[in-house]
Amino acid sequence: MAQELSHPSIKDGWFAEISETMWPGQAMSLQVEKVLHVEQSKYQDVLVFKSSTYGNVLVLDGCIQVTERDEFSYQEMITHLALNSHPNPKKALVIGGGDGGVLREILKHESIEEAWLCDIDETVIEVSKKYLPEMSKSYNDPRTKVHIGDGFKFLAEYKNQFDVIITDSSDPEGPAESLFQKPYFELLRDALTEKGVITTQAENMWIHMDIISKLKKDCQDVFPVAEYAYTMIPTYPSGSIGFMVCSKDKNADVTKPIRFDWSDEFVSKNLKYYNKRIHEASFILPTWADEKLNKN
Repeated sequence: MAQELSHPSIKDGWFAEISETMWPGQAMSLQVEKVLHVEQSKYQDVLVFKSSTYGNVLVLDGCIQVTERDEFSYQEMITHLALNSHPNPKKALVIGGGDGGVLREILKHESIEEAWLCDIDETVIEVSKKYLPEMSKSYNDPRTKVHIGDGFKFLAEYKNQFDVIITDSSDPEGPAESLFQKPYFELLRDALTEKGVITTQAENMWIHMDIISKLKKDCQDVFPVAEYAYTMIPTYPSGSIGFMVCSKDKNADVTKPIRFDWSDEFVSKNLKYYNKRIHEASFILPTWADEKLNKN
């Protein structure tokens, strides 16, 4: 009989996401039905478990990356805030995002001819293909192109290539720390076409306002347009996550979708969170956050 899998982050049937540096004094817990996969990849600790209420959950280095129940609120927003802020996106790139969720959303745009993904850890892709089929089905699309390797090196080789680049990164600790710094945003800018747009995972306003403030300032130094938006998602720290949305076009207004080709029928069939009104509303911040980020 096969031995039942276990993981040190799971005790008495509960997984707890604890980080004394990124979210001190608080934790997110999910009840575990079954541990499905435990592996130390070349880069990180990989855990997949079936939860009692959120479906399958992918955890990297102790941090929840996606759950089947709420992943769409992140994937849809980080993707469509960018793609609907570009007049005609044909070639898009995801840095990170090995689970395939952002790819899946990019491919909903008919204008897209090539959807590239660059992730350093092939293990995340393989594990997602097995345990997150609704997200990883994007790998079967003929427009998808996958590069396993370092995002910095990849971007340095591709100048003026992409209409949209989405950075689906983990938190700014360890390998992902450099993805929150100015040299990375300069690489992004140079890899974009003339009216190129980026979105990048930009943390939670309740616990990371200092990181977000610095990130916004760095983005404003590199891009003429840089705005912070956010989405609600129960299984990320404090229940929400933000995005920096930036454009190379100084006349762009990323807070309003300039292109929305979808019928109501398409939206109700293919989108669960994102719509025109949510696009605009996601940039409207609570008063205290607005004062800190937009009025200083």
